Amino acid sequence: METKLAIIVRSTEIDVNGHVNNAKYLEYLEWGREEWYETCELSYETFGALGIQTVTVNININYRKECKQGEHLTVSCRPEKIGNTSYVLHQEIRNEQGELCADALVTSVTMDSITRKSREAPAALRKYFI
Repeated sequence: METKLAIIVRSTEIDVNGHVNNAKYLEYLEWGREEWYETCELSYETFGALGIQTVTVNININYRKECKQGEHLTVSCRPEKIGNTSYVLHQEIRNEQGELCADALVTSVTMDSITRKSREAPAALRKYFI
């Protein structure tokens, strides 16, 4: 399942170079992942009931094109692959013209809420990676 989240670049997201600061792209990606989790009905409460949390352990991002104030962007998120305890989401940020502004592979691990150790990804998450 792929989700898409529409956002508008705000003035507070612009750096001294007149474009979106690199750290803001990571925030946009996080918003996109949260949209994916919510659409898949994998909220914090759902994971909590399963006794797990998810932790981002790696983000490999490519900055492709600058984004400027007032631009309308779309942040997409889709499942890429899943292992025993880790999984990868593929994300893209595109502008109104459909140009790729950034893309990333985000690796997360499912962690036991009590022991704080990695734990097998639940079926509720796995079903989206088929």
